[in-house]
Amino acid sequence: MRFLIPALVLWLIPCCTTKAAAFDLVAREMSRILQNGHYARLDFDDELSKRIFNDYVGDLDPSRLYFEDADILKLGQKYETELDNMLLGKRSMAAASEIYGVYKKRVIERAAVVEQLLKEHEFSFTTDEFIARDREDAAWPKNAEDAKNLWRLQLKEALLAETLRRQEIARRAKEQGKKNPLKDQPDAKEKISQRYERFFKTIEGADDEDIANYFLSAVARAHDPHSEYFSARELQQFRVNIQNRLVGIGALLRAEDDGATKIEGIVNNGPADRQGELSLKDRVVGVDSKNDGNWVDIMFMPLDRVVEMIRGEDGVEVALKVEPAGAPSGETRIIVIKREEVTMKDELTTAEIIDYDKGQDKMKLGVIKMPSFYFDPEDRAVRVSRDLEILLERLKKENIDGLAIDLRGNGGGSLEEVRRITGFFVGAGPVVQIKMTNGHIEPLKSPFRKPLYDGPIVVLTDKGSASASEILAGALQDYNRAVVVGESSTYGKGTVQQPLEISRFMPPLANRERAGAVKLTIQKFYRVAGSSTQKLGVVPDIILPSVRDALEVGEKYADHALDYDKIRRAQDLKPYNRQNLFITMLTDKNAKRVSENKDFSYILEDTERVEKRMKENKVSLKMEDRKKEIAKADLRRKSRNAERLKRFAEIEKQDEATFKMYRLTLDDVNLDQLPEVNLENDSQRHMRQAKDEVADLDDTPEWPSGVDATKREGLSILRDLVGAVKASKLAGVLERGD
Repeated sequence: MRFLIPALVLWLIPCCTTKAAAFDLVAREMSRILQNGHYARLDFDDELSKRIFNDYVGDLDPSRLYFEDADILKLGQKYETELDNMLLGKRSMAAASEIYGVYKKRVIERAAVVEQLLKEHEFSFTTDEFIARDREDAAWPKNAEDAKNLWRLQLKEALLAETLRRQEIARRAKEQGKKNPLKDQPDAKEKISQRYERFFKTIEGADDEDIANYFLSAVARAHDPHSEYFSARELQQFRVNIQNRLVGIGALLRAEDDGATKIEGIVNNGPADRQGELSLKDRVVGVDSKNDGNWVDIMFMPLDRVVEMIRGEDGVEVALKVEPAGAPSGETRIIVIKREEVTMKDELTTAEIIDYDKGQDKMKLGVIKMPSFYFDPEDRAVRVSRDLEILLERLKKENIDGLAIDLRGNGGGSLEEVRRITGFFVGAGPVVQIKMTNGHIEPLKSPFRKPLYDGPIVVLTDKGSASASEILAGALQDYNRAVVVGESSTYGKGTVQQPLEISRFMPPLANRERAGAVKLTIQKFYRVAGSSTQKLGVVPDIILPSVRDALEVGEKYADHALDYDKIRRAQDLKPYNRQNLFITMLTDKNAKRVSENKDFSYILEDTERVEKRMKENKVSLKMEDRKKEIAKADLRRKSRNAERLKRFAEIEKQDEATFKMYRLTLDDVNLDQLPEVNLENDSQRHMRQAKDEVADLDDTPEWPSGVDATKREGLSILRDLVGAVKASKLAGVLERGD
C-alpha cells in the first residue's frame, strides 16, 4: 500500500513490559531497506553519516540549550563519519546511546540549574536584555557557565511570559465579569518548574526503545523529510491515522504540567460514555492495562505511552485510577472500562448544502470537507472515496448547482483513494504520473469512464494541503475542471511513501516483536501536465491573503527535501476548455471584494507584522517593553472586535435573509429532510469536550454563520462561476476542448 502523508497527528495513545527488539539488527535492516529501496539511492558514506549525526543531535536539542560546544566536537570526531559503517555493521546503538547519554547528562545538569535559579535567583525585568526567538542556527553553549547564563535568560523569558499571561487573563476575566480561571493555580515559578520537570523526567526515563526511535528517525530523515522510522507505538498510531479507527475507551487525553493526564473529551456513545463513570476534566494518575491488579503510576509519563497503555484488544477491560474533577485534592476512584472499536467520526468526510433561496440569484451549493484521504486496508468498506461517493450522490439528489471541495489542512493519505476521487470529477483519463527511481514513468488513470459530478467546482487549499491533496487539486487544475483558491501555494510534497515492517526483514530467531517500521520514499509523483508539486506545491488560480505566507511553512524549507523537476505531459490528458472557468472575470471580482474586505485587510497587516518579528528574531525581557507591546495588541484587538461585532451582525442578518445551511454527514444521507446546521450542537455531535475557561475569555467575535473569510470568499467565487456557466449554457458557448 502506498501512502502520501507528510505528518502524523497524535489523537489519543511507561511502560511496555514486552522485551525490546535487538535494535542493532533493526538498524542494519532498516539501513539496507533505505539503501536498496529509497528513491534517491543515497550511498552510505561519510557524507550521509554527517547528515545523520547532525540530524540526531539537532533533533535531541533543536534550540541548542543542552549540549555544549565541546560535546559536539568530541562526539563529532568520534562518530560523524563512522555512523554509516556502524549501522551496516550492527553496532550503531552504542553510538546512539553514548550521544543520548551525553545529552541526558546535560539535561540533568540543566535541571539542577533550573531548580537553583527558580529557588534562589531574583529575576529583574527592568534591564534591557533580549533573547532569540528562534535558536535553530545559534551557537552551542561554550561551557557550563555559558549554558547557565543562557538558561537564566530562558527562565526569565518563561517567567515574564507566564506573569504577563496571568495578568492579561485576570484583566479579561474582570472585564467580562467572569471568574479568573487561573486564580487557584500555583504561582508562575511553580508552574514553570512543573513544566520543565515533566520534560526532564521524560528525558531521564527514556529506555532503549526510545533511544532507538530518536536515532533511527534521524537515519531515515537524513534521506528526505518524509522517510521515517516508526517505533512500535508510533506504528500503532500510524495505522489509526490511516484507518480512522482505534480500539480503546473513546477519550481524548491531554498531558498536564503537574504530571497527571486529563480527560479532555469523551466520544459520544463510545465505551467510556456508555460506562458512564468517567467525566470531562477527570485526572488520570494510574493505569492497569489488563485490569489484573498490575497498576502503573503514570505521573509525568509521556502521553504516547499513556495512550498505548489505555488502548488494547477489543473486549479487554482497562482500569483507570482517576482524581475526579472538582473532588478534594488526593481523592481517587477506580473506573473499569471495556475497550471497543471507536470510529473517529470527527475525522470523516462531511458535507454541507448552502441554499441561496432568496432573491434573483437562487442556487444551491455543496461543500465537501475532507480532513484526510483515509483508507483501512483491513476493511475496504472504510475508505474516503466510498464516503465521498455516498455524499456526492445525496448532493446530486439535492440538485446542487456548484461544489466547493475544502482541502485546507488535509495532509494526504492513500494514493489509491486520491486516484478514485479525482475520477469522480474528471471521468476517464490520467490522474497523476509516478516516477520510479530508474526513471520509468507510470501514469495512474481514473477507474471511471464518466465523472460522478460534472458541475462547476472550486477547490480551497492552504499550506496544510499536502501530498494526496496536491494530486487532487493539481489534477483538477490541469484538466481545467476546477478553480483552485487559497494561500500562495500548497505544502509542496511530491513524493510517495511505503511503510514496511522491519520485522519482515529480520532473521527468524531474532526478537522482532517491537522492531517497528520504516516509511520510505519510493517514488515521486507529477501532475498530468508534467510539473512536480515537490517544493513548488500547487499555486492557486486565485490567491487569497494569509499570515502563513510570512512563515517558513512548506517542503522547500525542510531539510534534505528532494528537488523540483518536470517530466513530459501525460499522453492521454484531454483537458476541458480553460475559457469555461472564466478565470479573468472571477479574478477581477475577487480582487474587488478582497480590497474591500476588512478581514483580509487585517490579515495583510498581521502578515507585515509577523514578517518584521521573524526578521528581528529577538524578544525583549523588559517588563515595560512587553507591557507596551501587549497594550498595543490589546488596543488593536478591541478596535477590531468592535468593528467586527457591528459588521458581523449585519452579515449575519444578510445571511439569514439570503441562505440556509444544511448538514450532511454519513449519518444524515438517508434522511428525507437534512437538518439545518447548528454550530453549537454540531461541534459536540461526536465528542463532548471540556470547556476551556481560558479560551472562553477570547472575545473575538465568531465568524458569521460559522463561515470564515476564506470559505466565504471561496463560496462567492463559486457563485460567480455558477452564474457564468449558466449564462454561457443559455448562450450555447460552453464546450469541451484543448
